[in-house]
Order: sequence, then structure tokens, then C-alpha cells
Amino acid sequence: MEKLQAALDKARKTRAAQEEVPTTTPSSLKDTPRSDGPVSDRWAALPALDLKDKRLVKRRIVTRTAREAATPFDILRTKALLQMRKNGWTRLAITSPMPQSGKSTMACNLALALSRQSELRSMLFDFDLRDPTIASFFDMEPEYGIGEAMTGEVPFEKQAVRYQDNLIVSMAQREEADPTRILLADETVKRLDTIQEYYKPDVIIFDLPSVLVNDDTRAFLKNADCALIVARADKTQFNQFEVCKREVSEQTNLLGVVLNAYRYEKRAFLTA
Repeated sequence: MEKLQAALDKARKTRAAQEEVPTTTPSSLKDTPRSDGPVSDRWAALPALDLKDKRLVKRRIVTRTAREAATPFDILRTKALLQMRKNGWTRLAITSPMPQSGKSTMACNLALALSRQSELRSMLFDFDLRDPTIASFFDMEPEYGIGEAMTGEVPFEKQAVRYQDNLIVSMAQREEADPTRILLADETVKRLDTIQEYYKPDVIIFDLPSVLVNDDTRAFLKNADCALIVARADKTQFNQFEVCKREVSEQTNLLGVVLNAYRYEKRAFLTA
């Protein structure tokens, strides 16, 4: 915990130095209204996301408040955060070998666990564009989709929402017929760079598709600093995991593996 506290103190000092009025507005965001104040004002200008705890728990999202059920995710948060801080990483991709492994549930729980650390700012992007679930998990119907924000059709400020003061969520509105046109596009990379520079999050989480079902994750992984693989104990085959691990490691740093639905302990955990 001393290491985590040191990391949080460092983040707090870094943010204090960063939160100055910018002398220029990022060119790719000039077409939208914004605050010219500190970073905290830019976050506050985003629409607020109201989350209902009972509905979240029904979807196995249990980390909005501290409780026993949140403990495994809190441990994951701490271990992942320490490792990312140690390596200077900010962008975390979450994927799995095959669908129905719990990766989107893991991404939402991790994001809300991070939001309970008031010194940290985090962002969650729903890039599982063929089968998006984060909007349904959060019981929301976005007016615009994440694809429109990444292509520039809609300003990010009109598409993203904010939970409390330190978590921004960008959700997909519907399924995309051809997600690689977004995930592989240079425009998406530029948009993400501009968003990161403007909002200065400490951690960015990308919920990506499963690796072995299409080429969507392969198209995007190079843009992440590291990745978590979520394997389901009662479904994921060892050869599927091995192929997924190899392909992820070829594109980015493997942060760890989360074993989900382990029938004895009934909790998720992070391995090196």
C-alpha cells in the first residue's frame, strides 16, 4: 500500500503542474465549445452519468462502492496501477481469447474501482464495436456513438459522459458493420492522442473484442501500452489462450492474465 500511496501522491503532484490554462486549443477540437480553464473544468463540462447501484449489481458491476464483492477488482486495480506506473504506461487494453469470458464486465468494474481513487482520472472506451455492451451495463442510450466521435462526425464533448469528477466513458451506440475502418484508421489514433492530451487522464481503458473471432483487436492493439487477457475457467481452451497470449504479446506489453469464473475461489485474480 505504501507503493500505491506513493504513486497516487506522484499523480496528484503531476496533475497540479499540468492544470494550467492552455495557450492554444488543440486543432482537432477547435470545432467544439469548451472551457478554457484548468483540466478539472474540462472534465466538469461533460454531461454527468447517473449510475444506479442495484442495476449495476444485477449486471455484476460491483465496484461503484467499496464492499466485499469489489475486493478482487480492487486488488486487480492496485496491482495493475502499480505496474503501469512503474513502466510509465497509461493505455490499458482488455481483451479475451473468445467471447463470453467477462472482459467487458471486467473493464467496467476496473473503471469504477479506479473512480473511487479521487486522485486519479480515468477514461473507458467501448471499442468492442461488433458487440458493444457497456451502454447496456450502465443502463444508458447514448445519443451518439463512439464511432462518430472517432471519425469526427460528432465532437467528443457531445458523445462522452462523465461519472463523478474523474471517470469519462465513451460508449458505442450500436453495432458497427465494419469496425476496422474505425480501429485501423489514422484519424482514430489522432483523435485519441488529442483527447488524451486535452483531458490528461492517468489511465485509459479500452474494452476490445475477443482476439480470435475477428481482426478488430489486432487492428488496434498497437495503440495500447499494455493489455490484460481475460480467460474464463470453464470455457477458455488452453490452445485458445496460448494463441491469444502470443498475438497480444506481439502487439503490446502483456500486463497480466485474469482468470474468471474460477469455481473454487469464485473470484478473479491477476497473474504475472
